[in-house]
Amino acid sequence: MGQASCAGRCVTATYVFDFSEGNKDQKDLLGGKGANLAEMTRLGLPVPPGFTITTEACRSYMATGTLPAELRVEVTMALRRLEDAVGRNLGDFHEPLLVSVRSGAKFSMPGMMDTILNVGLNDASVQGLAEFSQDARFAWDSYRRLIQMFGKTVLGIDGDVFAHALDTIKSERGATIDTDLSAKDLEELVEQFKVIVRDHSGRDFPQHPREQLDLAIAAIFESWNTDRARLYRRRERISDDLGTAVNVVSMVFGNLGPDSGTGVCFTRDPATGKVGDYGDYLPNAQGEDVVAGIRNTLSLADFEKLDPQSFADLRQAMRRLETHYRDLCDIEFTVERGKLWMLQTRVGKRTANAAFRIATQLVDEHLITMDEALERVTGQQLSNLMFPQFDAGASRTLLAKGMAASPGAAVGQIVFDSKTAQAWAAEGKDVILVRRETNPDDLGGMIAAVGVLTSRGGKTSHAAVVARGMGTTCVVGAEALEVDATAQTVHVGKRVLKQGEVIAIDGSTGEVFLGSVPVVPSPVVQYLEEGLDAALEHTTDEDTIVLVRAVDRILKHADEVRRLDVHANADTAEDAHRARIWGAQGIGLCRTEHMFLGDRRVLIERVVLAREDAERQAALDALLPLQRADFIDILREMDGLPTTIRLIDPPLHEFLPDLTALSVRVALATDRRERGEEKETQEEFDHDVQLLAAVERMHEANPMLGLRGVRLGLVVPGLFALQIRAIAEAHATRLKEGGHPRAEIMVPLAASVMELRLVRDEAEAILAEVAKAEGVELDIAIGAMIELPRAALTAGRMAGEAEFFSFGTNDLTQTTWGFSRDDVESAFFAEYTDLGVIAVSPFETIDRTGVGRLVRLAVEEGRAARPDLTIGVCGEHGGDPESVHFFDEVGLDYVSCSPFRVPIARLEAGRASVAKGGSDTR
Repeated sequence: MGQASCAGRCVTATYVFDFSEGNKDQKDLLGGKGANLAEMTRLGLPVPPGFTITTEACRSYMATGTLPAELRVEVTMALRRLEDAVGRNLGDFHEPLLVSVRSGAKFSMPGMMDTILNVGLNDASVQGLAEFSQDARFAWDSYRRLIQMFGKTVLGIDGDVFAHALDTIKSERGATIDTDLSAKDLEELVEQFKVIVRDHSGRDFPQHPREQLDLAIAAIFESWNTDRARLYRRRERISDDLGTAVNVVSMVFGNLGPDSGTGVCFTRDPATGKVGDYGDYLPNAQGEDVVAGIRNTLSLADFEKLDPQSFADLRQAMRRLETHYRDLCDIEFTVERGKLWMLQTRVGKRTANAAFRIATQLVDEHLITMDEALERVTGQQLSNLMFPQFDAGASRTLLAKGMAASPGAAVGQIVFDSKTAQAWAAEGKDVILVRRETNPDDLGGMIAAVGVLTSRGGKTSHAAVVARGMGTTCVVGAEALEVDATAQTVHVGKRVLKQGEVIAIDGSTGEVFLGSVPVVPSPVVQYLEEGLDAALEHTTDEDTIVLVRAVDRILKHADEVRRLDVHANADTAEDAHRARIWGAQGIGLCRTEHMFLGDRRVLIERVVLAREDAERQAALDALLPLQRADFIDILREMDGLPTTIRLIDPPLHEFLPDLTALSVRVALATDRRERGEEKETQEEFDHDVQLLAAVERMHEANPMLGLRGVRLGLVVPGLFALQIRAIAEAHATRLKEGGHPRAEIMVPLAASVMELRLVRDEAEAILAEVAKAEGVELDIAIGAMIELPRAALTAGRMAGEAEFFSFGTNDLTQTTWGFSRDDVESAFFAEYTDLGVIAVSPFETIDRTGVGRLVRLAVEEGRAARPDLTIGVCGEHGGDPESVHFFDEVGLDYVSCSPFRVPIARLEAGRASVAKGGSDTR
């Protein structure tokens, strides 16, 4: 920490900064909210005075369990400066200063952490607030809100207890909404809330304002590690070590009557990307009311009619902020008796659709460059756009219509609570979480569900904001729905739906349908498969046309600037064709073992189990034309592009009969023969007995680390030779047909350079033989698949026998970590994530520290030994956005992934180049 700027004081500020001292680039220290409050203050916008307690203080609190000693002193000094600025004192009996205490981490975590409003009110100052505001109802409403928030957040009391008391008094008074309650009603409610606090916490509600403030600050720090916050961070891959800042802001009040209110707005539509003013406004409301979704909101157009001057001031501030941040801005504001106050801004979360549209809009408005537009979108967002949509021509039964909060087509069974959603999803069921409104405790269910539907709330409600950030289909504010979570029913007119019934929701239109609705490919997939012109011919919808054009622009720019090539993993001609259409520049992995399934399995079984050379050769001779035909078809589809064919690499047991099943079969047959009841011929029985003996002889305790890959090729005579010959003959055939084949042979699971040398010697002899016989020149590279730690650690030696490397990061991860993906992901990864051992599965995103270090070392030592060594990756990490950036960083030449992920890898490879300062040439 350094010296804070001296604004009427000169103190080394370690933990506290006034809003006037920061800026938007200090998110690490001040959190996103604090940094942006400071930036708006710097811009001269109407921000209530306040100060930020840094993330450094939170980290200290998490490490020690107590607030830093210096913090109390610094808060006192900041509080006194705040009191001087507004001319009121915290807790004063006559003109009290009240403050909000809000969390604000570096990365936006909407609804995940806690806020406490009206800190400073007590039994005495509430009277002063009533006198000062000349509105007793407002004062008692503010007090009951403080006790309710404080009780839930600081004292850990179940929020439903307060909600039940509020609903009860509303019912007794015949009040429909909170604002129907009188000052006397609210005063009575305050007394009930104080009793709830005493009964559930064992202490009275604190009357000393500074005690309230200190406890609130500690509670905000504690909220960083709530289950829902940790769950959200795991999903969004946010580090647990960052901590949250705390913002202490002088209160401005939206619940002072009809000329006051609170709202949230966006400078563009975060759901569609359309230009315009979008948001929600609640008159005579405070703080969290809009986000909580407890009352359906007014639009900004309604707000303009209600308060033209405040709307004009807000519109001017929105334009200024969007211009300053050069992006969609999400803004919270309050109007206090006709005066606008800006409470927060941030670069707004948006749907995938909106992300691409807004990026290209800002380019056309000359606010950002195409490189910046590429940085504004992600591979995950592109993936979301590739999901199917509802078939507009299919018959359907419309149940209700709400607000389109997060696009997509979701079909699933109704569930009414988070626990059930998670349980049913774990059973493989698609579920739609249906609630009146969601709250932060619903996060687990929202993650598990394929869609979220609420009867209340607007586009800035908790459900909308969180679902949009996660890419989950969401419809909010469907007022025709009467949701009864206790009875587990939802009424729509005279129709009653129960838990488990199927509905469909369209997050692009806000429509809710009864039963299942068929889906069709998305327009983005049509574009990827057929090209821009053909895709546009399929639709006359202007929004779809704008979206597809935006995706095309950005993806083409990514192709122009990226350094990494993108290949595909494809095992058939059909897969190769699809990959090429979707932009693959080659095949990085053709798994030949997949060619031995089905009817061919018996042939490879004979090769492996044969005791006699003649029997083995007969099986090999039968396989050769089949393999050759496969490779001809694939090379034809990939003509002119590199096609890396991996020699057979299965665990041996995949090509042998199951030992247990075969043992049972032989035992039953033996028993029948002893009883004279045999069903099989002697020849069939003898075959099974011999087969069982062979399987027992070759049985392995751990086949994943046994006789597979290059070991199988060296031990089983003729197996690799068959494949190498088939590749060579297919290559020769394509040359004679006038093609331009670029086959490459990859040796799997090599851990020793001698293994490579033996295979290479055999391969070169076969290639020379075929070339001579066919009268062609065969230029076929031979390389190594680096999927064992020893191969990576001896890369300098391996490069002496390999013309290329391709990292098999699936097996490299398994052998580096020492566990099998199929066994551990469901067994203990969830517990490991909860314990903080891992933040994300190393099979999903490359483990930079361990596996990544092996990759980096192998690249450096391999290229030192052979400067022209081509290096790629063919594990599925090649299609993971975060991993693509790592592979670009360490200097790989290409990534290879499944055909569906090719467009994602193309986009992320472009983003990786831009992040480093632009493309470079090779």
